[in-house]
Amino acid sequence: MRTVRTTVELREALAGAGQVGFVPTMGALHEGHLSLIRAARQDCDVVVVSVFVNPTQFNDQGDLAAYPRDEDRDAALASGAGADLLFAPSADQIYPAGYATTVRVAGVSEPFEGAHRGAVHFEGVATVVAKLLIAVGPDVAYFGQKDAQQVAVVRRLVADLGLHVEIAVCPIVREPDGLAMSSRNIRLTTADRPRALALKAGLDAVAHAVRSGADPRDAERRGTMDMHKLGVEPEYLALVDPATFAPADDLTRPTLAIVAAPVGAVRLIDNLTIPAREEA
Repeated sequence: MRTVRTTVELREALAGAGQVGFVPTMGALHEGHLSLIRAARQDCDVVVVSVFVNPTQFNDQGDLAAYPRDEDRDAALASGAGADLLFAPSADQIYPAGYATTVRVAGVSEPFEGAHRGAVHFEGVATVVAKLLIAVGPDVAYFGQKDAQQVAVVRRLVADLGLHVEIAVCPIVREPDGLAMSSRNIRLTTADRPRALALKAGLDAVAHAVRSGADPRDAERRGTMDMHKLGVEPEYLALVDPATFAPADDLTRPTLAIVAAPVGAVRLIDNLTIPAREEA
């Protein structure tokens, strides 16, 4: 695997490539990221992985400073999973002096994670994803379902800007006990690690309630109650339209249960697709 750090090097390395698969990451790779790389390896001729801790999507500079960085480890893992190129640009390569353009995706970016993290978060995500897609020019870009609202923002971005790239979304990878894999999980204390299962418990309770005939708001209440049993208070636990993130009222169409909660000092997110309920 070759590492490149500039867009000029990247374009030279991809000249004449066949089908290009792209996995954008902020590093701290775990099995969730590696599953995306493996999917790209199976589908594509050339696999590009980017590692860039994007400063513009952090509303908390302490969170940015604490984000784990280990390029050598990430490079070894990416190579082992089948990557051909690692794109590891510096911040001034992505945002050169005088940079003044921001991409904003209205609507889907505003509730839930957008409300919690502020407008700067998804503006930062949309801007860097647009820049990376333009730089790499992939045929297919791979994202994980765990960041479901980010996926919805990226889909809207690609559609609205007419970018010629397929967005492939791969399933959430979970620990054996059901906890969604995240780079944040390593920050959970020994005492908090079992409590982190409250997020999946809440989602499972919502799904069970929907199957049992509950309306959306009642299903959300039941999920919240199950989270309380493990001592976790959700910031939100909601049933939403997976494309718009508007509240879901029609359960005869597929919906998405989403949740965010602090567990000790660590904020976690998770989600679960809820199949359409048959009409009575």
